[in-house]
Amino acid sequence: MNSATVRNLLVRGMLAGLAAGVLALVAAYLLGEPNVDKAISFEDAHSHEHEMEVVSRSLQSTAGLATGVLVYGVAFGGIAALAYCFALGRVGRFSPRATALLLSGCALLAVYVVPFLKYPANPPSVGDPDTIGKRTTLYFLMMVLSVLLAVAATILGKRLGPSLGTWWATMAAMAAFAVVIGLAYQFLPAINEVPTDFPATLLWRFRLSALAIQLVLWGGFGLLFGELAERQLNPRPATAPAGRTVPAAH
Repeated sequence: MNSATVRNLLVRGMLAGLAAGVLALVAAYLLGEPNVDKAISFEDAHSHEHEMEVVSRSLQSTAGLATGVLVYGVAFGGIAALAYCFALGRVGRFSPRATALLLSGCALLAVYVVPFLKYPANPPSVGDPDTIGKRTTLYFLMMVLSVLLAVAATILGKRLGPSLGTWWATMAAMAAFAVVIGLAYQFLPAINEVPTDFPATLLWRFRLSALAIQLVLWGGFGLLFGELAERQLNPRPATAPAGRTVPAAH
């Protein structure tokens, strides 16, 4: 793959990330923000200290949310496009569109779902401010570990393929990934800082909406970037305009 193709795919990845960010923004506004408002109301009702807002809640839920989601979408779209350039042709004989969907699904699993199952997202009023550094470090440690293990599992599956066949090599690699992740879940410290009187339904809805937003973001990116990559790498042959015949060669 030459540098011009990589550059074109990078631009398309960023555009697909931007478009997927717009979809995720809609999902965040419709699904996530109502739960955030309820969590903030709970916090205000149970807090004896009222701090002055530096940035208003209305600005946070509109311009602030849009800026964060769209910038994140463009950034991860560019990174995913570079990973796609490396993975294309190395993970199997898949079409450009199928490779984009496969990469997007695996990235969603490794980057978000696996860390989420150990350290799920929490709404405002959940979590001790004094432990935010520890919680952030553990979350990113889990994410980095998950990504590295996913890469290692892919390499393991490729090496086992000639001896076990594609199916059993894939199953063995997935089993090895699950076992090591399970050990990480067991040995990394758990964090439970949910107030005893915090509504369980609200916590569940917030976490479910956070997962849904990521599904929209990564799923939308996989579909959009897959289509753009397919058109870039496998362009359709030009067809003659309707009503005009192509003269036969003599």
